[in-house]
Amino acid sequence: MRPRLLMIIAALVCAALLAACGGSSGSSTASGSATASAGATTSSSSSGATTQSSSGTAAQMGFEGVPLEQGPLLAPASTTGTKTVNGISCASTEQLAYHIHAHLAVFDNGTPRAVPGGIGIPGSTMQQTNQGPEAAGGQCIYWLHTHTNDGIIHIESPTKRIYTLGDFFDIWRQPLSSTRIASLHGTVRALVNGKQWTKSPRAIPLIPHADIQLEIGQPTPPVVKVNWSQTQL
Repeated sequence: MRPRLLMIIAALVCAALLAACGGSSGSSTASGSATASAGATTSSSSSGATTQSSSGTAAQMGFEGVPLEQGPLLAPASTTGTKTVNGISCASTEQLAYHIHAHLAVFDNGTPRAVPGGIGIPGSTMQQTNQGPEAAGGQCIYWLHTHTNDGIIHIESPTKRIYTLGDFFDIWRQPLSSTRIASLHGTVRALVNGKQWTKSPRAIPLIPHADIQLEIGQPTPPVVKVNWSQTQL
C-alpha cells in the first residue's frame, strides 16, 4: 500500500505544479499586452513615432513633439511675401528676445485642414529630415512663422508684444474673418483653450501655449489640445 500511496501523492504534486505553471503563463501574457498597449499610446518626439490624431487616425509626430496635422493644406505657405506687415518685419535671423508658441487647428465640415510649415519664411521649401518635414532655406524670417505642418506658430520678436491671429494671416497673405479662413467660406466658429471666442477671429491673441481652433460647418469636431508638457516649446 505504501508504494501506491507515494505514487498518488507524487501525481497530486505534479498536477499542482502544472496548474501553477499555466497560471503564471496567463499572467505573463496579460502583462505583456498591457505594456504594448501603453507603449502605443505614449507620445514621443522620435522620428517616425505616431500618435492618435483628433480624427482617430494615426498621425506622425513632428520634430517639435506635436503630431503633424492631417488633411489637405489650408493654403500654400508660398503666398508669404517679404514686406513689413503690421509693423512686423522679415529679418535675416530669428529674433529671440520674446519667444513663445501657440497652436492652430482648422476644420472644414469636420475635416481637418493642415497649416503648412514655411509660413512667414518666404522662399523656403519643405525638406524631409530624419526628424520629419521641416522648412529650410528662405529669403528672411518673420517674427511669426511655422517650421513644419504641426500647427505650431512661433512668435519670436525683438520686443514683448501681444500679436494676434490676424497678424499671422496677414503675414501669410491669406484672408481671415468671421466668414472666411483662407480658401474656406462660411460662418467661422473659434475656440481658444477650449472656450468659445465671440469676437473676431482676427483679434485672437497669440499668447503662450494658446490652443486655437477654427471651424466651419458640421459636424462639430473634438477640441484639439496640445500636450505642451511633452514638448520643449
